[in-house]
Amino acid sequence: MNMVILLPIGVPILVGMMLWMSSFAEHFRKEKKKKAPGNRIALYAVSILLLTACAAAAVVLSWTGDRQLTLTELVDGIPLYFYIDDLGKLFVTVVSVIWVLTSVYCYSYLKEEGADKRFLGCFLALYGVLVGLCFAGNLVTMYLFYELMTLVSTPLVMHNRSREAILAGLKYLFFSLCGAYAGLFGIFVLNRYCDTLVFLPGGSLSPEMAVSYAGILQAAVFVMLIGFGAKAGMLPLHAWLPTAHPVAPSPASAVLSGVIVKFGVFAMIRVVCYVVGTELIRGTWVQTVWMVLSLCTVFMGSMLAFREPVFKKRLAYSTVSQLSYIVFGLSLLNPAALTGALLHVVGHAVIKCGLFLTAGVFLSKYGCTKVSELSGIGKKQPKVLWCYTVFALGLIGMPFTAGFVSKWNLAVGSLTSKTGVFAVLGPIVLLISALLTAGYLLPVTMHGFFPGESETAGRQGNPEKERTDWWMLLPLLVLAVLTVLLGTFPGKLVSYFEELSGLLIG
Repeated sequence: MNMVILLPIGVPILVGMMLWMSSFAEHFRKEKKKKAPGNRIALYAVSILLLTACAAAAVVLSWTGDRQLTLTELVDGIPLYFYIDDLGKLFVTVVSVIWVLTSVYCYSYLKEEGADKRFLGCFLALYGVLVGLCFAGNLVTMYLFYELMTLVSTPLVMHNRSREAILAGLKYLFFSLCGAYAGLFGIFVLNRYCDTLVFLPGGSLSPEMAVSYAGILQAAVFVMLIGFGAKAGMLPLHAWLPTAHPVAPSPASAVLSGVIVKFGVFAMIRVVCYVVGTELIRGTWVQTVWMVLSLCTVFMGSMLAFREPVFKKRLAYSTVSQLSYIVFGLSLLNPAALTGALLHVVGHAVIKCGLFLTAGVFLSKYGCTKVSELSGIGKKQPKVLWCYTVFALGLIGMPFTAGFVSKWNLAVGSLTSKTGVFAVLGPIVLLISALLTAGYLLPVTMHGFFPGESETAGRQGNPEKERTDWWMLLPLLVLAVLTVLLGTFPGKLVSYFEELSGLLIG
């Protein structure tokens, strides 16, 4: 019965690859047929229904019963192993919600971009890969799907095939592979000294090995943290984010920034809390450098976002900063801080996906790429700008939004972490970053609704094209409601994360 674990993994990957290969066959066909509108509607209807069914199956499998599956043995003693645990449940639920909402949005957005089959093929296959990553039961299985995630997501960055998109995709691929190879080096070391690479809450490394080989193990963990930090946008391997987001289609930017970057954090949690254990690095140079890098990234990302005039690039720098909130919470090795970090995984996924989807509306309807061009946009798109405002307030951390709950727990966790100067420095940096976040997000709302006499009253567009249909508006409304609900009624979610954090760190 546990073979059903493979359904939400294999079905999207197989269907996605079939669509992808079909798009290439059409591209090289000599006689190109004009596509009927009904064919496009049927393609999206089937894709969305299939994705929704796979997402529902993945979530139901995650929250019902204890499931594990050993598919095959890769090498002696290292199986391709799947196991659905508490951390996997969290991430697969977040991925499924974001993926379904973004797939609905894609129908209208990609009318202008074109190449529907190619995009949908990558989009479906990437969902299956991410489910496999969430369900991975050991370090090697996780690494295989982690690499697949990079390979399958790269075509989304390159989708429009412009020179800038190709270069951005190659840069994303280079940074991601460099980070993944650093992670692979660490896996080789851990395989030598750990009794097993299977994920166990609290870690599987024996205390005797941790004492006898502390130096080499700490060095290996540090290299892995830097490597997996590339996907999470942590210094020094963060440069791909502001390059990739402006050229990728907005739905691709939404899932990259809202979901895929979180799997850098996911890999860090697996290594620190499920393999080596937190005691190996607590109070060592590894923890100190990790905290320094995360706080530097928080501040640097916010400052660069504050100074950036290009809207999507500003949001990309914001992701660099906000992801390091999560990394900092993890680096404190404190249950309360880890609770805040996990809450920010959920809240940031919802909020940042919403922000990039609003950017997609402004770009597709009016061609607005810079913040200065959004003046008066509220007169043309009031519903969309109100949704943007909710997301902005959530990212700042205003009360009754998801961002407030996560940042409050991060601050409390930092103050009670007994990490010396970092216990106080952390909340200070987070507060400065929140002020900078208000400085680079709220002016869009203010100038959008109140442009002033000297400013343009919104970019003029084609009246027929200006209408925002429900395919684009509905996902924004759902994400805005989730932003408020997660901040207004966080009780059960906080309790779940507190229990999980206590289990991992104690």
